[in-house]
Amino acid sequence: MFEFDLEKFKKYDKPGPRYTSYPTAPQFNESFTANDFLDEVIRTNYGKDLPDLSLYYHLPYCDTLCYFCGCNMIITRNRGRVQEYIKYLKKEIDLTRAYILKDRQASQLHWGGGTPTHLNPDEIADLTSFIQKSFNIREDSENSCEIDPRGLTKEHLEALRNNGFNRISMGVQDFNEKVQNAVNRIQPESITRQTIEWVRELKFHSFNLDLMYGLPFQTVDTFSVTLDKVLELSPDRIAVFNYAYVPWVKRHMALIHEEDLPSPDIKLNILKMTIEKLTSAGYVFIGMDHFAKPDDELAVAYREKKLYRNFQGYSTHAGSDLYAMGITAISQIGRIYSQNYKTEKEYCQALDSEKIPIAKGYRMNDDDVLRKYVIMRLMCDFELDMSAIENKFSIKFTDYFGWGLNNLKQFEADNLVEVTSNKIIVKDMGKLLIRNIAMNFDGYIERKEDTTKYSKTL
Repeated sequence: MFEFDLEKFKKYDKPGPRYTSYPTAPQFNESFTANDFLDEVIRTNYGKDLPDLSLYYHLPYCDTLCYFCGCNMIITRNRGRVQEYIKYLKKEIDLTRAYILKDRQASQLHWGGGTPTHLNPDEIADLTSFIQKSFNIREDSENSCEIDPRGLTKEHLEALRNNGFNRISMGVQDFNEKVQNAVNRIQPESITRQTIEWVRELKFHSFNLDLMYGLPFQTVDTFSVTLDKVLELSPDRIAVFNYAYVPWVKRHMALIHEEDLPSPDIKLNILKMTIEKLTSAGYVFIGMDHFAKPDDELAVAYREKKLYRNFQGYSTHAGSDLYAMGITAISQIGRIYSQNYKTEKEYCQALDSEKIPIAKGYRMNDDDVLRKYVIMRLMCDFELDMSAIENKFSIKFTDYFGWGLNNLKQFEADNLVEVTSNKIIVKDMGKLLIRNIAMNFDGYIERKEDTTKYSKTL
């Protein structure tokens, strides 16, 4: 059973990046243009043994506002607006696809939001058909979609399953009605259970449930009840996210009364209870906020040190070129990151001008590539072979990362990491603080160039 010392953790609850990328998104800049994006697309479509594609489509629309939401979403019930967006999304697919070799295969497809199932079943089938005709998608590809059981019909799920989707991710956050009312996400337990019955009946390969701790009125006891109900539902994966209250970034979060939020001590106790309960029930703690059944692909990849991390979180598809489309979507190809425009107006105007709708991005230098590798291996493997890094990048590890290694002495003293002459090994308790550990290898933090106001790590 996974257990940890609560008191040790309090001093580490500090702001820090989630490292879904390195460099992190605040380093993206507007001097990076659509031409820079296309240059890298062309460069990475030549040569042998090209990586598979990972395709992401951002469908931003929701019909109600969840006060806790940190996603890039748009509240609307205007069906014409949704249909117009799909038309432009298809145009972006056409413009981008023209630069990608036709025989490159896609091994991963993901729809995120917003609420992708805000689309009706016919729109789901139409967009999926267009994507399948545009890209060479492998028969064994992982095709996942985020769904919202509120307003969902069985026909929505049938449209997804009949068109190749095999994985489902669904938000629950908390079954407690008082919590749901406080965050304006009224989701009766009955519709969550009905949705899961449909998912199983339609033989989706797996489903994930998202929970969130740190919401208004949550306590250890009430969240324990939610976890018991989740364990009864027996999802293949469970994500338990730390709620980041950032009204200076997401203005609608101010609709949540700060005085109703659990104290830092209560949050840590909820986290402690959650990890102990889920691991005692047999789930493997992958790291940060992910849990999976032992035979799930994520748990297998974790054991075999084949995990990867991108803007969708932990993934089993390491090394794929991520082509992300739709407003705000972030691509990761070769040495570049690129992000699309955040508003429908700018996004559509670019596409009307026959331009890829890139708003900003970043091209990595050699130092970025090295530090990205180190941080991603720490985040995914929870250990690092320093001599392998030296051989791969022709550096002296202790010289290059002296600042970070010196900072790790505090983590060593608290039995969170072990540093030998050749390896950095993250202990079980340290896995919860992997963001804090990774920060010691972040060049922008070391050089004090990153002044972003991040959410806290716990």
